[in-house]
Amino acid sequence: MVPGKSASHGSQHGTSLIEQVMVLAIIGILTGIALPSLRHMLGRNRLQVAQSDFVAALMHARSTAATSGKRTLFCPSPDGRQCSGDSRWEHGWLLAHDADGDHQPDAGPSYTHATYDGLRITSSRGRHDVRFRPDGSASGSNLTLLFCEPGSDGQALSVVVSNPGRVRGAPASAAQAASCLRGD
Repeated sequence: MVPGKSASHGSQHGTSLIEQVMVLAIIGILTGIALPSLRHMLGRNRLQVAQSDFVAALMHARSTAATSGKRTLFCPSPDGRQCSGDSRWEHGWLLAHDADGDHQPDAGPSYTHATYDGLRITSSRGRHDVRFRPDGSASGSNLTLLFCEPGSDGQALSVVVSNPGRVRGAPASAAQAASCLRGD
């Protein structure tokens, strides 16, 4: 032994198995608490993205009708080629000219969008498409599109197209949310 120096006993550094298990348990608990909130936030984001897509597409359809001088059609289309005549929109949509008024694209669509996985998107009863006239108005009655996530806590959004052609997004009412979740 060196004079003036004390014998050092090897000190151990590290964590015990019990400490590691406790850390993992705390991480598991925090993850369990955060997961439902994260799932809710992601569902809400999917709804907002779909609503924004529809508002943008409808405004583009209205603008296309006004600038081209031709009726422009916006309709549900699972295949991206023809309008389905259905009131369900989550399987895709298309935007095209419809000069002959037959509710089908004249020469193929200008734009299409594929599916919105995990969402239900329905339109008002009796309305299966939106046709904008060259003056920007939308022929027919007002159209309301409802966006919801089946199995969610009732959150829903809407897009409304008025007869004059105004397009706006809004939160869905409680009755509209319930209707969308039921699949009416």
